[in-house]
This record gives sequence, C-alpha cells and structure tokens, in this order.
Amino acid sequence: MTPDVGYDQLAAHYHRRYAVNRLEGVAALLRGLARELSAVCSLEVGCGTGRWLAGLAALGGSVTGLDYSSGMLSQAQALRTPGELVRGQAGELPFAAGAFDLVFCVNALHHFPDRARFVAEARRLLRPGGALCIVGLDPRAQPASWYLYTYFPGTREADLARFASVGQQLDWMVAAGFERAAWQVAERIDQTLAGRAVLGDHFLTKQGTSQLALLSDDAYQAGLARIEAALAAAEARGETPSFPTRLVMNAVVGYAPPYLASMRAMR
Repeated sequence: MTPDVGYDQLAAHYHRRYAVNRLEGVAALLRGLARELSAVCSLEVGCGTGRWLAGLAALGGSVTGLDYSSGMLSQAQALRTPGELVRGQAGELPFAAGAFDLVFCVNALHHFPDRARFVAEARRLLRPGGALCIVGLDPRAQPASWYLYTYFPGTREADLARFASVGQQLDWMVAAGFERAAWQVAERIDQTLAGRAVLGDHFLTKQGTSQLALLSDDAYQAGLARIEAALAAAEARGETPSFPTRLVMNAVVGYAPPYLASMRAMR
C-alpha cells in the first residue's frame, strides 16, 4: 500500500504549485501526443485540480478526468476545468473498453495502490493505436538534487520506495500488451534559491508537496529548523547559502497494437 497523503485536506493549496512552475514541457508533450494520435477522447487518471485537461480540451477533443480525491475534484470544478470529472480508483477504471485514444497520468502513479493493474486497465480502455503516457519522477534515473532531500531526512528514501522506476513502468506496459513502449524526458526542473528566498518557496510548505505532507509535524518542524540553522551559519560567515532543485520528470509512452481491430473482425 502507498502512504495516504490526504489530498482532500491539501486540495485547496494544490493548484498554487503551477504559479511557481507551470511545467510547460509536460504540457507540450501531452499536446504533441494528442495531435499525433488525432485524439478524439482523452482520459487523465489522477487529474487533481485539472491543470492538464484544459490544454488538451483546447485542441478540440473531449476530455475526462478521474481522481480518487473528492476534494481535488471539487477544486477542479471550482477552476471550471473542462470535460467530465469522475471519482474513481486507478485500478478499476469505470469506463468501457476501447473508449479513449489517449490515457495519461501526470505525477500521480506513485499514489496508486496497484500500479501494474492501472497500466493493464489503461490498456483495456484504449482504442487500437491509442497510447498511455505516464509522467513522473524516478529518483533512481538521474542524480536528483533537491534541497528537501537534504534538510528533511528520509524523504528521498520514501520516494525511492514510492516511485516506480522507468524500467518497472516499461515492464508493466510490455506485460499489458503495449507496443513501442519507450522513455523520454518530459521536463527538467533546474532552480536554485538563494539565502532566505527559500523560506518563501511554495514547495517548502507542508501542503506544497507530498514529500513533506507525509512527514509528522515534528519531523517537518525539525527540517525547517535545519534550514534556519544553515541560513544563520552562512550569514555569520558572510555567505549566502544555495538551495537547489534539479529534478527530471520522465515520460513513459506505450501504444496499443493497431492490429487488434482486424483480429477482432476475423473472429
């Protein structure tokens, strides 16, 4: 089981992250994939507040968003996210087989209790030639450098346990019957905050990211105290400490075999 972050409680704060970083690389990748597929119907699993649905809806196709958190779906409605919003579980997607051209998941796979089952469910929902796109972090795939990992002990280890490797995701796709499963970089996050600017970082708030939301209040306050101590020590030396965030968001894409339609027709 994956840890329960409690997104119903975090939902009111979640969309603020896109004011800090809109992840335009991810948005461009999804738009390009939808155009490649001439997608008429797209489904996002783990849609949260609906950031990605609006961009795809602008291309002219219909979009559907599914999330388990009713709080996140309420925020998506408040933001007037286009398309249909559905509450449901990633391992039991409540849609008919062959209903979508594109199924995608952005920074949510690590929250699903049975990720291999989600991949198989996505395969069931895709039309011949359709695609599944999974976007997220893999802390193993590159030398991740994030100041949260430094000042909040255990967060990187927790991410290594929560986030599936790119290789695992590719294996799940192959096992589910996908073709041309491949990996690419969706977004590089490279930012360094100088000195006390770090204290205004949205991702340093306990509601700003699941890495901190999973901590106890004591562990969170202890991490803040470490940052304050590092600031004070550097300032006493006349220096300005740096707080880097250098992460890569990976995209794993697999395609449903186009020949299945003709195989069905022969039966």
